[in-house]
Amino acid sequence: MKFHKLGRTGQDVSVICLGTMTWGEQNSQAEGFEQMDYALDQGVNFFDTAEMYSVPPRAETTGSTERIIGEWFKARGTRSKVILASKVAGASTFTWLRDNGEPTRLNRAHMTEALDKSLKRLQTDYIDLYQIHWPERPVPWGSNPTAFQVHPQSETTTIAEQLDVLDGFVKAGKVRWLGLSNESAWGAMSFLKESDTHGLARMQSVQNAYSLVNRTFETALAEVALREQLGLLAYSPLAQGYLTGKYRNGALPAGSRKALFNRLQRYEKPGADIAIEAYLDLAQEYGMDPATLALAFVNTRPFVTSNIIGATTMDQLKTAIASINVPVSSDLEARIEAIHQLHMNPAP
Repeated sequence: MKFHKLGRTGQDVSVICLGTMTWGEQNSQAEGFEQMDYALDQGVNFFDTAEMYSVPPRAETTGSTERIIGEWFKARGTRSKVILASKVAGASTFTWLRDNGEPTRLNRAHMTEALDKSLKRLQTDYIDLYQIHWPERPVPWGSNPTAFQVHPQSETTTIAEQLDVLDGFVKAGKVRWLGLSNESAWGAMSFLKESDTHGLARMQSVQNAYSLVNRTFETALAEVALREQLGLLAYSPLAQGYLTGKYRNGALPAGSRKALFNRLQRYEKPGADIAIEAYLDLAQEYGMDPATLALAFVNTRPFVTSNIIGATTMDQLKTAIASINVPVSSDLEARIEAIHQLHMNPAP
């Protein structure tokens, strides 16, 4: 395994991070245990989850992933071996996450309830990296669109207020470090400025979508990541399975996320299919598994702290973890860039 420093914490985290959002929906507790056992044995020390997991979010399964991880910690005695990341939900219409039935917001009451529930489900006294899952202010999903749109403004909890609450969690010892997710360059710099101005706990990472077909992180946030040590935790590096080739030529494998939930529209926008085909053809030309090509690309970006991989089978997990040892040659890099220039960011 290879390791990078998490922000300015001094903590080494594995370049491969174990994503967990299928546990409790597509994967059973036993399968989650098997994945965690294998990942830890392969040197993966970084796991990522969220209060609302498993996905797709619904009342019946909310918190199930954290409960599975908590049971694994209890059964294996492995809490001290894992850098654990979780997330608090941003603004949403979900009414089942809070005891009072209110839609989620990033205010003190909601965030405190969220953290305390996560700690209980995870059977731990602390979370290493606590992230805001998405902003409270009105922004497009992912916060990094290819075209700017004005979103109606509404009253929201200020960044200063949010950070004050999170800083309190750190001071109380319930959280070690803080992170962002689905955030923009403006949002990231606003949090950092607030921390620097008032001496509050600093954001250490930003978890955004990043893949061969969605490189919008590079337009502004990559510089922030490098200059401010706010590294990218890249999610959906396989474009929710599209870059594996599993959906090629209209295929719809039984048990796949598309077959079960039909929630892959982010990767089905006009032009995405042409770009995906180009990358699948490139992998074939180089004699590579297409999933390995896509993962190796993300692994080797200088602004990436960790690549969050998700799997529903052990074979998928083994392929994903093994990608850490695959280099991207200068020739292959040039070919990737040529495709990118022709088919730039079709799936932001």
